[in-house]
Amino acid sequence: MKKIAIISLGCPKNQVDADMLCHRLMAAGYETTAALEEANAIIVNTCGFIESAKQEAIENILEATTYKSGEAKPRVVVTGCLAERYREEIQKEIPEVDATVGIGCNGDIVEILNRVFADEKVEAFGPKDALSIEEKRIISTPRHYAYLKIAEGCDNRCTYCAIPLIRGPLRSRSIESVLTEARWLASEGVKELILVAQDVTAYGDDLGKNGINELLAGLNAIEGIEWIRLLYAYPERVSDEFIDAMVQNNKVVPYLDLPIQHINDEVLRRMNRKGTRETVISAINRLRAAMPGMTLRTTLITGFPGETEEQFIELCEFVKATEFDRLGCFAYSEEEGTPAAKLEQMPNELRESRAEQVMEIQAKVMAKKQAEKLGQTQRVICDGMDEETGLYLCRSAADAPEIDAVTYVRSDAVPIAEGEFLTVKIIDSDVFDLYAERVEEN
Repeated sequence: MKKIAIISLGCPKNQVDADMLCHRLMAAGYETTAALEEANAIIVNTCGFIESAKQEAIENILEATTYKSGEAKPRVVVTGCLAERYREEIQKEIPEVDATVGIGCNGDIVEILNRVFADEKVEAFGPKDALSIEEKRIISTPRHYAYLKIAEGCDNRCTYCAIPLIRGPLRSRSIESVLTEARWLASEGVKELILVAQDVTAYGDDLGKNGINELLAGLNAIEGIEWIRLLYAYPERVSDEFIDAMVQNNKVVPYLDLPIQHINDEVLRRMNRKGTRETVISAINRLRAAMPGMTLRTTLITGFPGETEEQFIELCEFVKATEFDRLGCFAYSEEEGTPAAKLEQMPNELRESRAEQVMEIQAKVMAKKQAEKLGQTQRVICDGMDEETGLYLCRSAADAPEIDAVTYVRSDAVPIAEGEFLTVKIIDSDVFDLYAERVEEN
C-alpha cells in the first residue's frame, strides 16, 4: 500500500479541496501519512493569492523534492492555485516536480498518481469549472469544527485580485447539497460549522437568488450543530434581511469577517470595490445595532497604486475610530494579469511601512478591547491543550480557529475534553489572547 502525504497551504477553501483529494485517494486504497520521509508521494496543494503565499508554496515544493534522496524516493505532485496559475514556470524552474495539476483535474488525482508511479511526467489541466465543489471528503480539522465551502470562484472582479483568473466565476452549490454535507458533518461530531466562500453574501446569485438567508435557516435546524460562523461577507451585500437572518437563527454566532480593504472612496473606486465609505460604515453600524457586542473582523490593504498620504491617514483614523475587534492589514501585492498590476506601483518599503503602522494602531485597539473583558464570563469551546503550559486552548464565539485569539484556560481539577463547551471567567489578558479559569456550572 503506497503512502501519500498532503501539504495544504493557504485558505480554508483550499483545505476543503485537499480534504476531497484525500478522500479520493483513500477510497482508491492509498494510505495517508504526516511523515514526509515515509511518503511514496507528496502532494503540495498550493496557494498563489499574493506574493508571500507564492513564496511559501515554492519553499514547500522545494522542501518536498529534498525527500527524493531518501529511502521512499517520493513523487512530488503540485496542485492548487499556484499550479493553476504558473504551470509552465513550475515545470521549467523545478524539474524535480513529477506532476503539475490544475484545479480542473483534481478529480483525476488517482489516475495521475498511477501515471507518475509509472515514471511518467504529468501536466494535467482542465476547465476551472471541472473542480468539484460537492464531493465526499475527509475532515482534516479537529473533529468538533469543520469548514463548509458553499461556493467557488468570484464575480466581484476587484482590480487587485487574481482569484477570478485562478478559480473562475462564482459557482454556488445548491442549498440541499450544502445541507446534506452539513448533516453528515454533524453526524461525525462536528459542532461548529464555518461557512467559507470568496464571498458568502454572494451565495446563490448565480442560481438566480441570494440564498444565504435561506441557507442559514436550514443549517440552524440541524441537530448537533451549536455554532455557525460566517467568513468573508462583503459590506455592500450586508442587507437588513441578511442581518435579520443572523439574528433570528440562534446558532449563528455574532461574528462576521467583513473584508473592506480600504475606506477612502477614490481608493475603493480604483480597487473596483462595489461599495463606498458610506456603504462600509452603514454595514458596520447596522450590524452592531442589531447584535450588540458582536465581533467584527476585517482585512485592509495599504500601498495600493495611487494611495496618497492623505488617503492613508484617512484609513488610519478610521481604524482608530471604528475599533474593529479583529483586523489584519497587508501590503499591496501586484499580481500578474490583474488590472491593478498595470498601474504605477508604490515602493515596497512604503507599502510595508504603512501596513505596519496600521497594525500598530490595531494592536492598541485589541489590547484595550481584550482588557475590557477582565472579570467577564464566556462560553468557550476547547480546541485541545498547550502541552508547554498545561493550559487548555479554547475559543469564544468571538474567535475563528487559526486566525483569531485564543483563551487559555486552567482547569487542574476537572479535565476538559477537546470539543467540549464550558463557561470560563476571564482573569487576565495580553495584546491578543485571554487567560481564564473554569467556572463550575449548576
